[in-house]
Amino acid sequence: MKVDIVTLFPEFFESAFSFGPIKKCIDNGTLKLEIHNLRDFADSPKEVDDYQYGGGSGMVLKIEPLVRALNKLKDKNSISVLFEASGKTLTQAMVNEFSRKEHFILFCGRYKGVDERFKNYIDMEISIGDYVLSGGEPACFVFVDSISRLLPDALGHFDSAEGDSFFSGILGYPVYTRPREFEGYCVPEILISGNHAEIERFRKKEALKKTLLKRPELLNKIKLNKEELSLLHELKKEVKNDLSESEGD
Repeated sequence: MKVDIVTLFPEFFESAFSFGPIKKCIDNGTLKLEIHNLRDFADSPKEVDDYQYGGGSGMVLKIEPLVRALNKLKDKNSISVLFEASGKTLTQAMVNEFSRKEHFILFCGRYKGVDERFKNYIDMEISIGDYVLSGGEPACFVFVDSISRLLPDALGHFDSAEGDSFFSGILGYPVYTRPREFEGYCVPEILISGNHAEIERFRKKEALKKTLLKRPELLNKIKLNKEELSLLHELKKEVKNDLSESEGD
């Protein structure tokens, strides 16, 4: 995969991309990543932004350098993305799909935003959540990091990704390590039983339980298999019983 990033602050990414799955993908050649300074596409380094028409505070990134950058970097396989508050919220399902693409051109907005007309030239706008950032750089990092984890050899084992929250549409199962007991809190016995079939069932049930209790709306967005539906039915009965007992107390 090739990723071109257009930003006013290339230095933001210097340390961000120097470790973890992104660095591993760069080193093994599955990810070619280039950072481009938007100022290099302007008539002069100071001509990347201007005051907005109609008055108001905040500078706006000019359309000319943005379009020049896009025209220079795009090819027949490229997908251009602007990180924008009004964009479609990034989800794991989108990340899974994006990990199979060949080329992204990512534009990081700044200040008040980009000239609205630039949105006629790009393929999509993406947001990473309903909150305000200082610029598109943090969102861009999130985008690249989430995708790089799914590229070949990015992780030690692909099941490391499959067990993550949201990969299959629900939250991940709880994980434990040594010591087996700490201040009265113990690792569930099933996890040290050596019964892999039961461990797998336990993990599926715990993942569904976490989702049911913390993010139940996610369960309406995915299709569960027969075993998962059975586990969910079990869980709902258990939760209902727990609520009844607590009310009785």
